[in-house]
Amino acid sequence: MSYKPDPNKNVNLTVNGIPVTVPEGTRILEAAKKVNVSIPVLCDHPELCKRALCRICMVEYDSRGKPVTACGNDVWEGVNIVTNSERLFQIRKTILEMILAVHPQDCLTCVRNTNCELQKLAAEYDISSASFENEAKKNPKIIENDTIVRDMDKCVKCNRCVEVCQEIQTIRAINTSHRSHEYEICTAYKQTLSDTPCVFCGGCAAICPVGAICGHDQTDEIRSVFDDSSIKKIAQVTPALVSALQREFPAVTMGKIISAIRMLGFDKVYDAMAAINAIGSELGEEVQARKKSGKKLPIICGCTEGASRFIKHSYPELADNLSVGKSFKQQFASLTGEKQAVYISFVLCIAQKYKASSANAGDKMNFALSTKEFVRMIKLAGIMIETLPEGQFDSVNVPKGSAHPVRAFKKETVHGYAQARKVMETILAGKCDADVVEIMSCPAGKGCSTP
Repeated sequence: MSYKPDPNKNVNLTVNGIPVTVPEGTRILEAAKKVNVSIPVLCDHPELCKRALCRICMVEYDSRGKPVTACGNDVWEGVNIVTNSERLFQIRKTILEMILAVHPQDCLTCVRNTNCELQKLAAEYDISSASFENEAKKNPKIIENDTIVRDMDKCVKCNRCVEVCQEIQTIRAINTSHRSHEYEICTAYKQTLSDTPCVFCGGCAAICPVGAICGHDQTDEIRSVFDDSSIKKIAQVTPALVSALQREFPAVTMGKIISAIRMLGFDKVYDAMAAINAIGSELGEEVQARKKSGKKLPIICGCTEGASRFIKHSYPELADNLSVGKSFKQQFASLTGEKQAVYISFVLCIAQKYKASSANAGDKMNFALSTKEFVRMIKLAGIMIETLPEGQFDSVNVPKGSAHPVRAFKKETVHGYAQARKVMETILAGKCDADVVEIMSCPAGKGCSTP
Protein backbone atom coordinates (compact mmCIF):
# COMPACT_ATOMS: atom_id res chain seq x y z
CA MET A 1 0.00 0.00 0.00
CA SER A 2 1.20 3.50 -0.80
CA TYR A 3 1.58 5.98 2.01
CA LYS A 4 -1.19 8.58 2.23
CA PRO A 5 -0.55 11.43 4.66
CA ASP A 6 -3.37 12.60 6.90
CA PRO A 7 -3.63 16.42 6.54
CA ASN A 8 -5.58 16.56 9.79
CA LYS A 9 -2.66 15.08 11.73
CA ASN A 10 0.12 17.40 12.88
CA VAL A 11 3.84 16.67 12.96
CA ASN A 12 6.26 18.33 15.39
CA LEU A 13 9.88 18.92 14.38
CA THR A 14 12.69 21.47 14.53
CA VAL A 15 14.42 23.34 11.71
CA ASN A 16 17.83 24.69 12.70
CA GLY A 17 16.75 24.32 16.31
CA ILE A 18 13.48 26.22 15.85
CA PRO A 19 10.33 24.23 16.78
CA VAL A 20 7.61 24.05 14.14
CA THR A 21 4.33 22.14 13.78
CA VAL A 22 3.00 21.33 10.30
CA PRO A 23 0.39 18.97 8.81
CA GLU A 24 1.48 15.45 7.98
CA GLY A 25 2.64 15.25 4.36
CA THR A 26 4.43 18.62 4.46
CA ARG A 27 7.75 18.61 2.66
CA ILE A 28 10.92 19.63 4.48
CA LEU A 29 11.17 22.55 2.06
CA GLU A 30 7.77 23.90 3.09
CA ALA A 31 8.31 23.27 6.81
CA ALA A 32 11.49 25.36 6.66
CA LYS A 33 9.58 28.26 5.12
CA LYS A 34 7.26 28.22 8.13
CA VAL A 35 10.18 29.40 10.29
CA ASN A 36 11.49 31.82 7.62
CA VAL A 37 14.27 29.53 6.42
CA SER A 38 14.85 29.41 2.65
CA ILE A 39 16.45 26.30 1.19
CA PRO A 40 17.98 26.71 -2.31
CA VAL A 41 16.25 24.86 -5.14
CA LEU A 42 16.64 24.62 -8.89
CA CYS A 43 14.44 21.79 -10.15
CA ASP A 44 11.58 22.34 -7.70
CA HIS A 45 8.52 24.39 -8.68
CA PRO A 46 5.27 24.91 -6.73
CA GLU A 47 3.09 23.83 -9.67
CA LEU A 48 4.95 20.54 -10.21
CA CYS A 49 5.25 17.28 -8.30
CA LYS A 50 8.12 16.28 -5.99
CA ARG A 51 11.26 16.22 -8.08
CA ALA A 52 14.58 15.78 -6.22
CA LEU A 53 16.62 15.91 -9.43
CA CYS A 54 19.19 18.66 -8.96
CA ARG A 55 20.02 17.76 -5.30
CA ILE A 56 20.83 21.37 -4.42
CA CYS A 57 18.24 21.34 -1.63
CA MET A 58 20.13 18.74 0.43
CA VAL A 59 19.66 19.01 4.22
CA GLU A 60 20.90 17.03 7.23
CA TYR A 61 18.73 15.43 9.91
CA ASP A 62 19.32 14.02 13.38
CA SER A 63 23.11 14.15 12.88
CA ARG A 64 22.85 11.29 10.38
CA GLY A 65 25.62 10.90 7.84
CA LYS A 66 23.54 10.89 4.65
CA PRO A 67 21.81 14.14 3.61
CA VAL A 68 18.32 14.06 2.07
CA THR A 69 16.57 16.34 -0.38
CA ALA A 70 14.22 18.90 1.12
CA CYS A 71 11.97 19.00 -1.95
CA GLY A 72 11.51 15.25 -2.21
CA ASN A 73 10.95 14.24 1.42
CA ASP A 74 8.15 14.86 3.89
CA VAL A 75 8.83 15.70 7.51
CA TRP A 76 8.22 13.17 10.28
CA GLU A 77 7.56 13.36 13.99
CA GLY A 78 10.46 14.57 16.11
CA VAL A 79 12.98 15.01 13.31
CA ASN A 80 15.69 17.65 13.73
CA ILE A 81 16.47 19.29 10.38
CA VAL A 82 19.66 21.26 9.70
CA THR A 83 19.65 23.38 6.55
CA ASN A 84 22.80 25.43 7.03
CA SER A 85 26.17 23.84 7.72
CA GLU A 86 29.62 24.01 6.15
CA ARG A 87 29.18 20.51 4.79
CA LEU A 88 25.89 21.40 3.10
CA PHE A 89 27.37 24.62 1.75
CA GLN A 90 30.20 22.69 0.09
CA ILE A 91 27.84 20.03 -1.30
CA ARG A 92 25.60 22.65 -2.88
CA LYS A 93 28.52 24.65 -4.19
CA THR A 94 30.08 21.57 -5.80
CA ILE A 95 26.77 20.65 -7.47
CA LEU A 96 26.47 24.16 -8.86
CA GLU A 97 30.07 24.11 -10.10
CA MET A 98 29.45 20.80 -11.87
CA ILE A 99 26.32 22.23 -13.56
CA LEU A 100 28.26 25.31 -14.62
CA ALA A 101 31.03 23.10 -16.02
CA VAL A 102 28.69 22.04 -18.84
CA HIS A 103 26.87 25.35 -19.11
CA PRO A 104 27.63 28.06 -21.71
CA GLN A 105 29.42 31.08 -20.23
CA ASP A 106 27.39 33.70 -22.05
CA CYS A 107 25.35 35.27 -19.28
CA LEU A 108 25.61 38.80 -20.65
CA THR A 109 23.94 37.80 -23.93
CA CYS A 110 21.47 35.30 -22.45
CA VAL A 111 17.78 36.19 -22.42
CA ARG A 112 17.64 35.09 -18.77
CA ASN A 113 20.45 37.38 -17.62
CA THR A 114 19.54 38.87 -14.17
CA ASN A 115 16.43 36.65 -14.14
CA CYS A 116 18.12 33.24 -14.07
CA GLU A 117 17.75 30.85 -11.14
CA LEU A 118 21.14 29.25 -11.81
CA GLN A 119 22.86 32.63 -12.05
CA LYS A 120 21.24 33.71 -8.78
CA LEU A 121 22.44 30.58 -6.96
CA ALA A 122 25.95 30.94 -8.40
CA ALA A 123 26.10 34.47 -6.99
CA GLU A 124 24.78 33.38 -3.58
CA TYR A 125 27.41 30.66 -3.35
CA ASP A 126 30.16 33.02 -4.53
CA ILE A 127 31.06 31.06 -7.64
CA SER A 128 32.96 33.62 -9.69
CA SER A 129 35.36 31.27 -11.48
CA ALA A 130 35.14 27.72 -12.78
CA SER A 131 36.49 24.93 -10.57
CA PHE A 132 36.01 22.43 -13.39
CA GLU A 133 37.01 22.76 -17.03
CA ASN A 134 34.05 23.96 -19.04
CA GLU A 135 32.83 21.20 -21.31
CA ALA A 136 29.76 22.85 -22.76
CA LYS A 137 28.41 21.06 -25.81
CA LYS A 138 27.77 22.92 -29.02
CA ASN A 139 24.16 22.14 -29.85
CA PRO A 140 22.70 24.66 -32.28
CA LYS A 141 20.26 27.27 -31.02
CA ILE A 142 16.91 26.62 -32.70
CA ILE A 143 14.18 29.21 -33.29
CA GLU A 144 10.82 27.48 -33.71
CA ASN A 145 8.11 29.35 -35.66
CA ASP A 146 9.23 32.75 -34.34
CA THR A 147 7.78 31.61 -31.01
CA ILE A 148 10.12 29.42 -28.95
CA VAL A 149 13.91 29.34 -28.83
CA ARG A 150 15.67 26.16 -27.71
CA ASP A 151 19.29 26.51 -26.59
CA MET A 152 19.78 23.11 -25.01
CA ASP A 153 23.44 23.64 -24.11
CA LYS A 154 21.99 25.67 -21.24
CA CYS A 155 19.69 22.88 -20.04
CA VAL A 156 20.23 21.89 -16.39
CA LYS A 157 18.09 18.73 -16.76
CA CYS A 158 15.59 19.75 -14.11
CA ASN A 159 12.73 18.12 -16.08
CA ARG A 160 10.36 21.01 -15.36
CA CYS A 161 9.53 21.47 -19.05
CA VAL A 162 8.95 17.74 -19.48
CA GLU A 163 6.40 17.59 -16.69
CA VAL A 164 4.57 20.69 -17.91
CA CYS A 165 4.37 19.28 -21.43
CA GLN A 166 3.62 15.68 -20.45
CA GLU A 167 1.45 15.99 -17.34
CA ILE A 168 0.01 19.50 -17.07
CA GLN A 169 -0.69 20.20 -20.75
CA THR A 170 -0.72 16.50 -21.87
CA ILE A 171 0.80 17.46 -25.24
CA ARG A 172 3.86 15.21 -24.88
CA ALA A 173 6.06 17.02 -27.38
CA ILE A 174 9.05 17.13 -25.00
CA ASN A 175 10.58 14.02 -23.48
CA THR A 176 13.86 12.64 -22.11
CA SER A 177 16.49 10.39 -23.61
CA HIS A 178 19.49 8.29 -22.46
CA ARG A 179 20.88 7.96 -18.93
CA SER A 180 23.66 9.18 -16.67
CA HIS A 181 25.87 11.90 -18.20
CA GLU A 182 24.17 11.39 -21.59
CA TYR A 183 20.72 12.12 -20.13
CA GLU A 184 19.03 14.94 -22.04
CA ILE A 185 15.76 16.77 -22.57
CA CYS A 186 14.70 16.45 -26.19
CA THR A 187 11.94 15.76 -28.68
CA ALA A 188 11.33 12.31 -30.16
CA TYR A 189 14.00 11.50 -32.73
CA LYS A 190 15.42 15.05 -32.27
CA GLN A 191 12.58 16.50 -34.32
CA THR A 192 11.79 20.18 -34.48
CA LEU A 193 8.81 21.21 -32.35
CA SER A 194 6.84 21.78 -35.54
CA ASP A 195 7.15 18.07 -36.31
CA THR A 196 5.82 17.07 -32.88
CA PRO A 197 2.37 17.56 -31.33
CA CYS A 198 3.62 20.86 -29.83
CA VAL A 199 0.94 23.57 -29.66
CA PHE A 200 3.42 26.34 -28.79
CA CYS A 201 1.62 27.14 -25.55
CA GLY A 202 4.85 28.45 -24.01
CA GLY A 203 4.48 26.48 -20.79
CA CYS A 204 7.96 25.01 -21.14
CA ALA A 205 9.53 28.45 -21.59
CA ALA A 206 7.60 29.91 -18.67
CA ILE A 207 8.88 27.28 -16.26
CA CYS A 208 12.49 26.87 -17.45
CA PRO A 209 14.83 28.14 -14.68
CA VAL A 210 17.58 29.09 -17.13
CA GLY A 211 17.76 30.11 -20.82
CA ALA A 212 17.40 26.65 -22.35
CA ILE A 213 13.83 27.29 -23.55
CA CYS A 214 12.54 30.83 -23.94
CA GLY A 215 10.38 33.07 -26.06
CA HIS A 216 11.78 34.40 -29.34
CA ASP A 217 12.66 38.07 -28.88
CA GLN A 218 11.79 40.01 -32.05
CA THR A 219 12.52 43.54 -30.84
CA ASP A 220 15.61 43.84 -33.04
CA GLU A 221 13.60 42.71 -36.05
CA ILE A 222 10.88 45.25 -35.27
CA ARG A 223 13.43 48.07 -34.97
CA SER A 224 14.67 47.33 -38.49
CA VAL A 225 11.09 47.67 -39.77
CA PHE A 226 10.86 51.07 -38.09
CA ASP A 227 13.76 52.31 -40.21
CA ASP A 228 11.50 52.24 -43.28
CA SER A 229 9.45 55.43 -43.22
CA SER A 230 7.25 54.22 -46.09
CA ILE A 231 5.70 51.54 -43.88
CA LYS A 232 2.95 52.50 -41.46
CA LYS A 233 3.30 51.05 -37.98
CA ILE A 234 0.00 50.00 -36.45
CA ALA A 235 -0.32 48.73 -32.86
CA GLN A 236 -3.12 47.18 -30.88
CA VAL A 237 -3.17 46.72 -27.14
CA THR A 238 -5.21 44.41 -24.92
CA PRO A 239 -6.55 45.88 -21.63
CA ALA A 240 -4.86 43.07 -19.69
CA LEU A 241 -1.47 44.50 -20.64
CA VAL A 242 -1.85 47.16 -17.93
CA SER A 243 -1.76 44.74 -14.99
CA ALA A 244 1.04 42.74 -16.63
CA LEU A 245 3.22 45.85 -17.01
CA GLN A 246 2.52 47.01 -13.47
CA ARG A 247 4.96 44.37 -12.23
CA GLU A 248 7.70 46.39 -13.91
CA PHE A 249 6.13 49.87 -13.80
CA PRO A 250 3.72 50.09 -10.82
CA ALA A 251 2.21 53.45 -11.80
CA VAL A 252 1.54 52.60 -15.46
CA THR A 253 -1.93 53.11 -16.96
CA MET A 254 -3.44 52.35 -20.35
CA GLY A 255 -3.13 56.02 -21.31
CA LYS A 256 0.59 56.02 -20.49
CA ILE A 257 1.06 52.80 -22.47
CA ILE A 258 -0.59 54.42 -25.50
CA SER A 259 1.68 57.47 -25.19
CA ALA A 260 4.76 55.23 -24.91
CA ILE A 261 3.78 53.28 -28.02
CA ARG A 262 3.44 56.52 -29.97
CA MET A 263 6.88 57.63 -28.72
CA LEU A 264 8.30 54.36 -30.05
CA GLY A 265 7.27 55.50 -33.54
CA PHE A 266 3.87 53.92 -34.11
CA ASP A 267 1.48 55.81 -36.39
CA LYS A 268 -1.74 54.36 -34.93
CA VAL A 269 -2.67 52.68 -31.66
CA TYR A 270 -5.91 50.73 -31.40
CA ASP A 271 -7.85 49.01 -28.63
CA ALA A 272 -7.65 45.24 -29.15
CA MET A 273 -11.23 44.96 -27.87
CA ALA A 274 -12.41 46.10 -31.31
CA ALA A 275 -10.93 42.98 -32.92
CA ILE A 276 -12.08 40.79 -30.04
CA ASN A 277 -15.67 42.04 -30.33
CA ALA A 278 -15.59 41.58 -34.11
CA ILE A 279 -14.48 37.97 -33.62
CA GLY A 280 -17.37 37.46 -31.20
CA SER A 281 -19.85 38.86 -33.71
CA GLU A 282 -18.58 36.60 -36.50
CA LEU A 283 -18.61 33.61 -34.17
CA GLY A 284 -22.26 34.23 -33.26
CA GLU A 285 -23.19 34.41 -36.94
CA GLU A 286 -21.26 31.21 -37.58
CA VAL A 287 -23.15 29.38 -34.81
CA GLN A 288 -26.49 30.57 -36.19
CA ALA A 289 -25.53 29.49 -39.73
CA ARG A 290 -24.52 26.03 -38.51
CA LYS A 291 -27.76 25.64 -36.57
CA LYS A 292 -29.78 26.49 -39.68
CA SER A 293 -27.79 24.21 -41.97
CA GLY A 294 -27.50 21.34 -39.53
CA LYS A 295 -23.71 21.39 -39.57
CA LYS A 296 -21.61 20.12 -36.68
CA LEU A 297 -21.69 21.85 -33.31
CA PRO A 298 -20.10 22.93 -31.09
CA ILE A 299 -17.78 25.29 -32.91
CA ILE A 300 -14.25 24.95 -31.52
CA CYS A 301 -12.03 28.02 -31.34
CA GLY A 302 -9.08 29.18 -29.26
CA CYS A 303 -7.18 32.16 -27.92
CA THR A 304 -4.24 31.20 -30.15
CA GLU A 305 -3.52 29.32 -33.37
CA GLY A 306 -2.23 26.48 -31.19
CA ALA A 307 -5.80 25.36 -30.48
CA SER A 308 -6.37 24.61 -34.15
CA ARG A 309 -3.08 22.72 -34.28
CA PHE A 310 -4.15 20.71 -31.21
CA ILE A 311 -7.43 19.64 -32.82
CA LYS A 312 -5.88 18.76 -36.17
CA HIS A 313 -3.17 16.65 -34.55
CA SER A 314 -4.99 15.03 -31.61
CA TYR A 315 -8.65 15.07 -32.70
CA PRO A 316 -8.69 15.17 -36.53
CA GLU A 317 -12.26 13.82 -36.48
CA LEU A 318 -13.28 17.18 -34.97
CA ALA A 319 -11.52 19.31 -37.60
CA ASP A 320 -14.87 20.22 -39.15
CA ASN A 321 -15.90 21.75 -35.82
CA LEU A 322 -13.13 24.35 -35.99
CA SER A 323 -14.27 27.92 -36.54
CA VAL A 324 -13.75 29.26 -40.05
CA GLY A 325 -13.92 32.91 -38.95
CA LYS A 326 -11.06 35.38 -39.08
CA SER A 327 -8.21 34.96 -36.65
CA PHE A 328 -7.22 37.69 -34.21
CA LYS A 329 -4.47 39.00 -36.51
CA GLN A 330 -6.77 38.92 -39.55
CA GLN A 331 -9.45 40.89 -37.72
CA PHE A 332 -6.87 43.43 -36.61
CA ALA A 333 -5.71 44.02 -40.18
CA SER A 334 -9.21 44.09 -41.67
CA LEU A 335 -10.56 46.65 -39.20
CA THR A 336 -7.93 49.26 -40.06
CA GLY A 337 -7.58 48.60 -43.76
CA GLU A 338 -4.16 50.25 -43.95
CA LYS A 339 -1.94 49.37 -46.90
CA GLN A 340 1.84 48.91 -46.69
CA ALA A 341 1.60 48.49 -42.94
CA VAL A 342 3.13 46.42 -40.19
CA TYR A 343 0.64 45.30 -37.57
CA ILE A 344 2.01 44.68 -34.09
CA SER A 345 -0.06 43.25 -31.24
CA PHE A 346 1.22 43.58 -27.69
CA VAL A 347 0.22 40.32 -26.00
CA LEU A 348 0.52 38.68 -22.61
CA CYS A 349 2.28 35.45 -23.49
CA ILE A 350 4.35 33.84 -26.20
CA ALA A 351 1.54 31.42 -27.10
CA GLN A 352 0.04 34.34 -29.04
CA LYS A 353 3.27 34.74 -31.03
CA TYR A 354 2.68 31.42 -32.79
CA LYS A 355 1.80 32.08 -36.45
CA ALA A 356 1.56 35.82 -35.80
CA SER A 357 4.69 36.71 -37.80
CA SER A 358 3.68 36.18 -41.38
CA ALA A 359 3.11 37.96 -44.64
CA ASN A 360 -0.53 38.83 -45.07
CA ALA A 361 -2.08 39.74 -48.43
CA GLY A 362 1.35 40.64 -49.79
CA ASP A 363 1.54 44.14 -48.31
CA LYS A 364 0.91 43.57 -44.61
CA MET A 365 3.02 42.02 -41.87
CA ASN A 366 1.87 40.82 -38.49
CA PHE A 367 3.90 40.50 -35.33
CA ALA A 368 3.04 39.75 -31.73
CA LEU A 369 5.34 41.08 -29.01
CA SER A 370 5.24 39.77 -25.46
CA THR A 371 5.19 41.91 -22.34
CA LYS A 372 8.90 41.33 -21.86
CA GLU A 373 9.67 42.50 -25.38
CA PHE A 374 7.59 45.64 -24.85
CA VAL A 375 9.43 46.41 -21.61
CA ARG A 376 12.75 45.99 -23.42
CA MET A 377 11.68 48.37 -26.18
CA ILE A 378 10.60 50.97 -23.62
CA LYS A 379 13.88 50.78 -21.73
CA LEU A 380 16.06 50.80 -24.85
CA ALA A 381 14.23 53.91 -26.06
CA GLY A 382 14.82 55.59 -22.70
CA ILE A 383 11.10 56.26 -22.25
CA MET A 384 10.07 57.07 -18.67
CA ILE A 385 6.64 55.54 -19.12
CA GLU A 386 5.28 56.30 -15.64
CA THR A 387 5.71 60.07 -16.15
CA LEU A 388 4.02 60.25 -19.58
CA PRO A 389 0.69 62.03 -20.16
CA GLU A 390 -2.43 59.97 -20.77
CA GLY A 391 -2.84 59.09 -24.44
CA GLN A 392 -5.97 58.03 -26.31
CA PHE A 393 -6.67 55.18 -28.72
CA ASP A 394 -7.23 55.97 -32.38
CA SER A 395 -10.78 55.41 -33.53
CA VAL A 396 -11.57 52.42 -35.69
CA ASN A 397 -14.49 51.60 -37.97
CA VAL A 398 -16.31 49.05 -35.86
CA PRO A 399 -18.62 46.83 -37.93
CA LYS A 400 -22.32 46.76 -37.13
CA GLY A 401 -23.15 44.45 -34.26
CA SER A 402 -24.23 40.91 -35.08
CA ALA A 403 -27.91 39.99 -35.12
CA HIS A 404 -26.82 36.80 -33.38
CA PRO A 405 -24.12 37.75 -30.82
CA VAL A 406 -22.10 34.86 -29.44
CA ARG A 407 -23.28 35.70 -25.92
CA ALA A 408 -26.75 34.53 -26.98
CA PHE A 409 -25.42 30.98 -27.31
CA LYS A 410 -24.02 28.56 -24.78
CA LYS A 411 -20.24 28.86 -24.59
CA GLU A 412 -17.80 26.71 -22.63
CA THR A 413 -14.27 27.96 -21.96
CA VAL A 414 -11.57 25.43 -21.07
CA HIS A 415 -8.19 26.32 -19.61
CA GLY A 416 -5.21 24.29 -20.77
CA TYR A 417 -4.99 21.29 -23.05
CA ALA A 418 -5.49 18.65 -20.36
CA GLN A 419 -8.96 20.05 -19.71
CA ALA A 420 -9.47 20.48 -23.44
CA ARG A 421 -8.93 16.74 -23.94
CA LYS A 422 -11.73 15.96 -21.50
CA VAL A 423 -14.11 18.28 -23.31
CA MET A 424 -13.14 16.89 -26.72
CA GLU A 425 -14.00 13.40 -25.44
CA THR A 426 -17.45 14.62 -24.36
CA ILE A 427 -17.98 16.08 -27.83
CA LEU A 428 -17.03 12.78 -29.46
CA ALA A 429 -19.39 11.00 -27.09
CA GLY A 430 -22.21 13.38 -28.03
CA LYS A 431 -22.50 14.67 -24.46
CA CYS A 432 -21.43 18.29 -24.95
CA ASP A 433 -24.36 20.71 -25.10
CA ALA A 434 -22.32 23.86 -25.71
CA ASP A 435 -22.62 25.79 -28.97
CA VAL A 436 -19.05 27.11 -28.71
CA VAL A 437 -15.99 25.63 -26.98
CA GLU A 438 -13.08 28.04 -26.55
CA ILE A 439 -9.65 26.63 -25.70
CA MET A 440 -7.37 28.88 -23.66
CA SER A 441 -3.70 27.81 -23.81
CA CYS A 442 -2.81 28.56 -20.20
CA PRO A 443 -4.05 26.05 -17.59
CA ALA A 444 -4.47 28.87 -15.07
CA GLY A 445 -6.35 31.02 -17.55
CA LYS A 446 -4.07 34.02 -16.93
CA GLY A 447 -1.52 33.70 -19.70
CA CYS A 448 2.11 32.85 -19.06
CA SER A 449 4.88 35.27 -18.28
CA THR A 450 7.94 34.09 -20.15
CA PRO A 451 11.46 35.29 -20.77
